[in-house]
Amino acid sequence: QVQLVESGGGLVQAGGSLRLSCAASGRSLRLYAMGWFRQAPGKEREFVAAINWSGDSTLYADSVKGRFTISRDNARNTVTLQMNSLKPEDTAVYYCAANPVSWALVTTKDPYDYWGQGTQVTVSS
Repeated sequence: QVQLVESGGGLVQAGGSLRLSCAASGRSLRLYAMGWFRQAPGKEREFVAAINWSGDSTLYADSVKGRFTISRDNARNTVTLQMNSLKPEDTAVYYCAANPVSWALVTTKDPYDYWGQGTQVTVSS
């Protein structure tokens, strides 16, 4: 079992930055590929970014490419999403998730076995 807890969300103006963190407990995160997803009101949960177990391979949704950066620190059992140049359309609840296929960068929700409770990001115009 892996427990995931996100933090770092908040209210920011358009053009600003936020840094989200996902802290894991229960098992080492090096056993998992990690992903970030987001869900806006009335919309499906969508893929944002993914990183493999070692951190040397990443994947981003087109909507965030060049603005967001996913990284991980396996020694500290954490995954981070640095979000720059935020836009109002980035407003959503952001979730981190763990995929036991540690080498795979997956954009769909099903392969991710563990999810955090989410953290709210609100970007004002």
